[in-house]
Amino acid sequence: MLTYIVGLVFIISVAIAAGGTVLSTRLQKRYRQEIFSTLVYYQVFIYTFGFYGIWGQVIIKAFLSDYISPDVLKRFTDVALLLGLPFVMFAWLMLIQLSNSISGRKRNNIFTLLFIFLNVVLLITMGYITGKYNNLQPAVVMRNYFIFMNSFYTIISSVLIFFPERNAVFHAYDRKKIATGILVISVLQSLPLIFYSSQVYIGLLFITLFFLGNVFLPVYLSYGTTLNSLRANDANDLSLEELCGKFEVSPREMDIVREICNGLSNKEISEKLFISLQTVKDHTHRIYIKTNVKSRVQLITMVKEMVGN
Repeated sequence: MLTYIVGLVFIISVAIAAGGTVLSTRLQKRYRQEIFSTLVYYQVFIYTFGFYGIWGQVIIKAFLSDYISPDVLKRFTDVALLLGLPFVMFAWLMLIQLSNSISGRKRNNIFTLLFIFLNVVLLITMGYITGKYNNLQPAVVMRNYFIFMNSFYTIISSVLIFFPERNAVFHAYDRKKIATGILVISVLQSLPLIFYSSQVYIGLLFITLFFLGNVFLPVYLSYGTTLNSLRANDANDLSLEELCGKFEVSPREMDIVREICNGLSNKEISEKLFISLQTVKDHTHRIYIKTNVKSRVQLITMVKEMVGN
């Protein structure tokens, strides 16, 4: 039974990681903004750590436990986790840079170099100490390191988002949602680790929360906000044809967009274009999905902002 549960959690982890990466890449291609390139890197680094540092331990235990001694097995899992930590370190860096972009702050190269230097020194020091003192359990040390540093960097990111610069491109409502969301997720991810010793189901709960939590940002940015301000900043007096090409809207869907902006109802559009009312509704639904809007009003507003006169 446990084997099936582990397999199910692994499949869910793969699906979530793939979905988060796809959503981030789609945002990056659609808006061509640095913030979404950072989001893509964040997804890559955090999920690489998830599979290499976390699932790596599970796989090592599953396939090698019958062939090597417990002491050697423990060393293998500790090394897998330690080698995975640089990926989560860079994920935290991407999270802070992402928060800077959300809050309207510019990237600081000096901070980036200092962040990498200090964290590399910390990782080397932690590896040296755990290797020198036998009474310290490396897995426990690294687990506490993850809990503390993940909470620390998440709090920093939330503060940056809560207190933006004047030129922040995200609305205050979205910033509060994002900042609160990543804080809550950090707490939920830390709780299972705090109570974990060797319980399999608590470990699986942490893995599930880890993968689910880290897909929050691409999901919210894709479906929780219309990102109108980014559209406005990205606009360069496009033609309607260029706008529709940007969002991969088909020629027939472009006709629908044009008539919606002209103020025609679905019934009027169907009569003018000689198509059924249901076809108009289907086209409209696909247009909403492609342009990431939720209503006619939002679609019309977006077109007015992006299409030149």
